[in-house]
Amino acid sequence: MKQVQRDGLLFELIDELTNYGSWCGETHIQKATYFLEAMMRIPLGFPYVLYKHGPFSFDLSDELASMRADALLEWEIKPEPYGNALKTTNVSARLKEGVPRTLARYRPAISFIAEKFGTRGVKDLEKISTALYVTKETRNLGCEARARRITELKPHITYDEAKEAVCFVDEMFREAEPVIRMVEGGAA
Repeated sequence: MKQVQRDGLLFELIDELTNYGSWCGETHIQKATYFLEAMMRIPLGFPYVLYKHGPFSFDLSDELASMRADALLEWEIKPEPYGNALKTTNVSARLKEGVPRTLARYRPAISFIAEKFGTRGVKDLEKISTALYVTKETRNLGCEARARRITELKPHITYDEAKEAVCFVDEMFREAEPVIRMVEGGAA
């Protein structure tokens, strides 16, 4: 995927997260982008590691900082208890206009993820993104085994919370199947 296409998809994701009620901090963008790659199979090319609060891409973090420096994204100050939010600018809106086919192809997947993530808090995003990470790592394990693995990796997450997150991810996979097929059937 070309850089301009990837940027356009990130701008679309930020706009959609905002439309679905997210305050759109970096954590929301990180976790939603991870789901776009790991679940929806969108080849954005950001490597992820399991980090303090779930899957994290240092490359994506650098990319977001670069976009802020280039006036493609800007901070929006939010009241307590929320942190600052990222929002797109007029410049990024014009760049999105340059990749209409890419946006058309991947928009259903972006909307699907944005809808699922829009109103979720950071703690919830950590649980479900870690559940996806463990699910991708240990595909053949059942729900209970994956939940136990999450509690090994993240001891502050209870077994019940981990099991709920694994069930949520499994259900998301089922709901995402037709969207994934549609996206994979399109051409960028």
